[in-house]
Amino acid sequence: MGFSVAIEGPHNEPDYDALRREMVQTQLRARGVRDVRVLDAMASVPRHQFVPVEFRKHAYEDQPISIGEGQTISQPYMVAVMIEAMALTGAEKVLEIGAGSGYAAAVISRLAKQVFAVENRASLALAAQERLTRLGFENVSVHTGDGSAGLRDAAPFDAIVVAAAAPSVPQPLVDQLAEGGRLVIPVGDDQSQNVMMIQKSRGEIVSRTLHHCRFVPLVGRYGFSS
Repeated sequence: MGFSVAIEGPHNEPDYDALRREMVQTQLRARGVRDVRVLDAMASVPRHQFVPVEFRKHAYEDQPISIGEGQTISQPYMVAVMIEAMALTGAEKVLEIGAGSGYAAAVISRLAKQVFAVENRASLALAAQERLTRLGFENVSVHTGDGSAGLRDAAPFDAIVVAAAAPSVPQPLVDQLAEGGRLVIPVGDDQSQNVMMIQKSRGEIVSRTLHHCRFVPLVGRYGFSS
């Protein structure tokens, strides 16, 4: 686990801009994230605004952070790796499962045309939408519901990313992919998972393993039971 240098700005507040630049250089670029658009998006989104006030000084450290209700904001490196795997060009409609505080949706919004995010905890979904709206991320909508079942009314999606681990790939998410679409999802048990990238091409499904990981469980009909 890495920790950022305590860079201070005016009034002894951390210099969040400097910490964010350091995060991009040491945690992302130095560890193999190469997509310049992803790096720029991660550099532009104020992660400290997406964590509880008491944890803001840790916002740019190389670790997940609790956001309440047993949920976390994912490690910056894992956010970048999963978003990079979607290979977004700016024209896509993207579905994010597990909105949490709204941070990953904010990053994705810099890289896609439209973002739909689903969160099964109503209080988190409401807070995430209010936060995203306040910060000016206008192409993101947050919905409360069972993320393991996707968001059928808005399908199909050019890309889907899941910020929670499933025991297997939920079939509804595969069904809601557009032709050529990409699904990035952690799959495994409650102790160990791998990030998988599933692509739909001419009706066929091709999958590959990207990275070992550890996520909170995806709860729902096609995930783990609550």
